[in-house]
Amino acid sequence: MSAPALPVLAEAVAADAGTAPFTVLCVDDEPNILSSLQRALRNPRLRVLTAPGGAEALDILRRTAVDLVISDMRMPGMDGAQLLEEVRRHWPDVMRMLLTGHADMGSTVAAINRGGIFRYVHKPWDAAELLGAVEQATAMLTLQRERDRLEALTQHQNAELQVFNRELEQRVAARTAELEKANARLNAGYLQSIKAFMGLLELRNGALAGHGRRVADTARHIARAMGLGEDLVKQVFIAGLVHDIGLLGLSDQQLDKPTGRYSADEMEHYRNHALRSEQALLALDDMHALLPLVRHHHEHFNGSGFPGQLAGTAIPLGARILAVADAWDDLLHGQTIEQKLSPQEARVLMQRRGGLQFDPQVLEVFLELTAPRVAAPAPARLVLPTSALKEGMVLAEDLLSAQGVMMLAAGHRLTAALITRLADFERRQGLSLMAAIQPAGSAG
Repeated sequence: MSAPALPVLAEAVAADAGTAPFTVLCVDDEPNILSSLQRALRNPRLRVLTAPGGAEALDILRRTAVDLVISDMRMPGMDGAQLLEEVRRHWPDVMRMLLTGHADMGSTVAAINRGGIFRYVHKPWDAAELLGAVEQATAMLTLQRERDRLEALTQHQNAELQVFNRELEQRVAARTAELEKANARLNAGYLQSIKAFMGLLELRNGALAGHGRRVADTARHIARAMGLGEDLVKQVFIAGLVHDIGLLGLSDQQLDKPTGRYSADEMEHYRNHALRSEQALLALDDMHALLPLVRHHHEHFNGSGFPGQLAGTAIPLGARILAVADAWDDLLHGQTIEQKLSPQEARVLMQRRGGLQFDPQVLEVFLELTAPRVAAPAPARLVLPTSALKEGMVLAEDLLSAQGVMMLAAGHRLTAALITRLADFERRQGLSLMAAIQPAGSAG
């Protein structure tokens, strides 16, 4: 029987294996058979060991790494089937081949089943056939080892990837937390800058002091009570801070008078302040979403307002909220008429304007928020000099200079550096500042 050609795959694997030898253990009780096996397997890629019986073969396997065992079937004591069964049990990665005569087919089948034999070769063998069978066994062994290597590498890489993913998630979480803190600082600084900028308008005209902040706070309360999302609540609040920036275009004489005493020309000039406010903010990217609120905060629900004579829901919701908050503050502080109204008087007057000047839904929410209630005792607040301020304290009220200019907004958390700057400012100006501090645990 001629030997089959070595498979192409086996050739490729053998080539990849280079010159590393495979160890073949030949087991037979006849020395001349062992010599014949050594001659037949003479190959630079094969290292051939011999054993005269099963016990000796097992001893070699215990001491030496073996890749392939070729055992004769008929041997005294432990026959080939028993030997290969032991090899399978204790060294399952070792390839196993059996040499057998034609008369031993029944035993050969049993040996194949029990020993998991890769192949059997008939005696007397053809040298080329035997060598081809060994080459096939070593090629399969190489493939199995490469498969095992790749599986182990994959498991190792998967484990490294899991560690990397965990570390990456931790780094992302840490970076996200840093960005959130940075964003919070930017937002706080952004609002602080807007409030400081609006303080310039208040510095020019004392009657306007605090107007923007009060309108912003009232509008924010209304928006939240209406269940609006926090993004819109924030837009309404910031728009409330800057809604009257266009008043910088009015003369000091006009700013000193309530709007109820304006001449026709003065009223025409005043009615343009919403447009001037929009124009002043137009170049600021962060203000784009607020521009419709600023432009239309003097529109009336029945269409009689300015500058666009919009009516009903054509007026942006944020502008309808600002209209209520702005009118409320003007009535309480004498900006509409010279007489300052009490909260109850202002509520009555505004209620009459529901559906005319004000959105009835917004007005209803506002009236509910401002309805007289039995006030709960306010938590005690501290009013402290600069020398008593501590890092981490939070302002309960805006900190104003002697000229009424806002220096720090309510809600600002004090730092050691800021306290030092305040103390230096006091010394340079020769004055004493007093700061209202939120009770411990009440800071938002």
